[in-house]
Amino acid sequence: MTATDKNDPAWPMLRLYELISGPADLERSWTEIASLYLPGARLRMEIVNAEGLTRSADWSVDEFAKDAAAHYQREGFWEKEIARRVDQFGNIAHIFSVYETSVSDKESPPVARGINSVQMLKRDDQWKIAGIVFQIEQPDLPIPAEYLSNS
Repeated sequence: MTATDKNDPAWPMLRLYELISGPADLERSWTEIASLYLPGARLRMEIVNAEGLTRSADWSVDEFAKDAAAHYQREGFWEKEIARRVDQFGNIAHIFSVYETSVSDKESPPVARGINSVQMLKRDDQWKIAGIVFQIEQPDLPIPAEYLSNS
């Protein structure tokens, strides 16, 4: 899935996957990445470990860029969408974007899957990311089948 139709509320999320993906020596365009978000947007990670404890992290777009840049420079990082669910009403949309992550090189087997819960708002005829909450799939928390088909 690629980012082709800017009128599609999923376009910023698909473009984000393209921009963050690449080899370790690729300088990501953090300015373009930031332009996909509304001012004040937040990213939040939820991980439930094997003991059932939840670990959370929360970033501004700039904080995430700084943390992610350090990680991406250590090894290649690729993320791609494998399925999507979109609900839209007027200028608001909610997207469940199921992704796979690979490291080392683009053709490496996925090391993780998860779901990005993305809140979108349309401003000045452009869709922008208002916030993302993501959770990584765990052995005892598989991605439900209904999220693995597009709707």
